[in-house]
Amino acid sequence: MSIRHVLVVDDEPDICELLEITLARMGLDATTANDLQAAQDLLAQQPFDLCLTDMRLPDGNGLDLVRHIQAEYPNLPVAVITAHGSVDTAVQALKLGAFDFVSKPVDLKQLRELIDAALRLGPSAIGAQNHPEAAPPDATDSSPLLGRSEPMQHLHATIHKLARSQAPVFISGESGSGKELVAREIHRLGPRAERPFVPVNCGAIPGELMESEFFGHRKGAFTGATQDHTGLFQSAAGGTLFLDEVADLPLPMQVKLLRAIQERAIKPVGSTREIPVDVRILSATHHDLEKAVREGHFRQDLYYRLNVIELKVPPLRNRRDDIEHLATRILKRISEQWQTGPLELSADALEVLQRHDFPGNVRELENILERAATLSDGPLILADNIDLPTTGLASAPVAPVPSGERDTPAGRRDHALDDQLAAQERQAIATALQQTGGNRTAAARLLGLSFRQLRYRLKKLGID
Repeated sequence: MSIRHVLVVDDEPDICELLEITLARMGLDATTANDLQAAQDLLAQQPFDLCLTDMRLPDGNGLDLVRHIQAEYPNLPVAVITAHGSVDTAVQALKLGAFDFVSKPVDLKQLRELIDAALRLGPSAIGAQNHPEAAPPDATDSSPLLGRSEPMQHLHATIHKLARSQAPVFISGESGSGKELVAREIHRLGPRAERPFVPVNCGAIPGELMESEFFGHRKGAFTGATQDHTGLFQSAAGGTLFLDEVADLPLPMQVKLLRAIQERAIKPVGSTREIPVDVRILSATHHDLEKAVREGHFRQDLYYRLNVIELKVPPLRNRRDDIEHLATRILKRISEQWQTGPLELSADALEVLQRHDFPGNVRELENILERAATLSDGPLILADNIDLPTTGLASAPVAPVPSGERDTPAGRRDHALDDQLAAQERQAIATALQQTGGNRTAAARLLGLSFRQLRYRLKKLGID
């Protein structure tokens, strides 16, 4: 493999020497420039695999170089070296397209991790640098994000670009639109793909356990802490931590999370020292986070740290051209899981789906098609089999009550009713199977169901 070339831009001889020694020990070749103009001249003369630039230069600053590289050599990763505590400047560099940043005094371990990650982006940008207009590889073929409509083509292109950065990304979009799939794609296409992807639903962690879950704890830190516990940050070391429903974080935890992101270090509960962590933060919520900031429910400073780059996931009603392709793939999965023959939509059934607004997005489409598959007597799903929700909300056949509403009197009643109905249905199916000696076809006939409908209910109710 040819030697990788790194451009170092700094006017301090000591820093240049330190970086040259570090790079040489990593088997990399370093070329130094002492100002902005010299760096631009070197970039025009030869290709590089990575650029490390100080933020303060005699004839400009690192942000000017980031802008120049983004415009002329977009395939070249550039990382900036900032003064200690200059997080705002680093965030600005990330917004402009910098791959990552490292603070002075330079932590050599963190620097080596940054360099390794940048060089894992793919083959050298030699050649590609001379063609900045070249389109990124088509990620749609292998992506679980289905659809080739214009909004989805734009989404795929943006994901591919963001995968080449380490900037925090805030993924906004309606419930069921695929925000976690987007986060997984950013991780899969980036240099951290071989490292862990750790998703966490921030609203599902009890408040009293939140700090321990995120940062870990030491044995004896509190009653019940019988051994050391590794938190989510350490579990995601070298990889990506995806904070889903981040708007549900309580304010005290928001303060601790902000510090962890800014300092790139965590302190386990019961520990006296901080532990450096190398994770990329992706976050998402279906709530209006700006509104939460205005109303005082979400810290503005944390919002700015998480929302360095915002990526909006289009709702299904804005990409109706994708419904046919999505439905085909979903029905294929259903037929494979239920071990039935191939399923397909009739033209009138597809028309019904394409007229629907899908407030529950792709998740709602999946639920509708699962119900339609149970109602259909054959492989062809007709318009009459499409049972659209009348409330405007996506619902599963037995919809669980949201955890946040279960503690209300109405929520407890609804949840109890769901449980009671599910128990009655489970008992009826168990009785029919017992009477038919476990023959599912005969049990379905006894219950007045098609075999496919019985299979669906067995799966939903978890009956083996």
